[in-house]
Amino acid sequence: MFKAFKLSFNNMMNVKEIKDICRKNNFVPLRRRGQNFLINPKIIKQIIDVADINREDVVLEIGPGLGALTREIANKCKKIIAIEVDKKLVQILKEYLGNYKNIEIIRGSILDGIPVLALKEKKYKVVANLPFNITGRVLRILLEQKNKPELIIVVVQKEVAQRITAKPPNMSLLSLSIQFYSQVSAVFNVNKSNFWPQPKVDSMVLKIKPNEFKIKKEIEYNFFQLIKAGFSSKRKYLLNNLLKSVIMVNHWNMRTLEHWNIEAKKEFFLNIFREIGLNEKVRAQELSLKQWIEIAYNIGTLEH
Repeated sequence: MFKAFKLSFNNMMNVKEIKDICRKNNFVPLRRRGQNFLINPKIIKQIIDVADINREDVVLEIGPGLGALTREIANKCKKIIAIEVDKKLVQILKEYLGNYKNIEIIRGSILDGIPVLALKEKKYKVVANLPFNITGRVLRILLEQKNKPELIIVVVQKEVAQRITAKPPNMSLLSLSIQFYSQVSAVFNVNKSNFWPQPKVDSMVLKIKPNEFKIKKEIEYNFFQLIKAGFSSKRKYLLNNLLKSVIMVNHWNMRTLEHWNIEAKKEFFLNIFREIGLNEKVRAQELSLKQWIEIAYNIGTLEH
């Protein structure tokens, strides 16, 4: 049985209130689920300011936890849809936030897809506090939607944030996958002391603006085939990785480079490298997003 509790709706939750909620409801935060709750009202306010939330906004919140951020967003937006995977947290949230008419609490995992309620909205924003082990997958789900959010504000581990926002020569599959679909910027650091229970590492707030322009599906497919092949062995030269990989190109026609002999394949890639100014000894992490897309476009010109 979950116990009702009273909190002041004029003030943001503090660490004592959060601990009381957990104690009264026999709830123990799980580190593996990233259940570290924000306890600094200033950080909560900063996140809301960065999201630029107004009375016309519909907001999808991923991982609302105990609702400290949820409540403050609800005070400013038209509607908030909060998706939480933990059954006990969902019950606590419904008890705690039940008097808010513009809050919808859904039990489920974002990894299973975006709630239908959010997809019905022509425009919506996303605010999330993401565990490091699902950050990349969640962002890909959001960015690959037909109806993408107009803005994504996420709190992630600082190391993960630095990988997402990386530039050459420190690119990775993660940074390329997110930057392919969006403009990403680091907004501010969040010290680990601003959470309870306190995590082992600091976090960072990222602002992600999905691109409004569309890239052909054919090029998108080629791009992801290429980067998977290119990063298959990080220590090796990009050319070697591409030569050893089976790369399906022009998805709709399912054409492949595999039937080419190694010399023809090598000459094909070297010509592309020369065209865009790449050294044949370049490594995958040294290429910019633009250069990867240029290779994808060039591969897309293959003849039947």
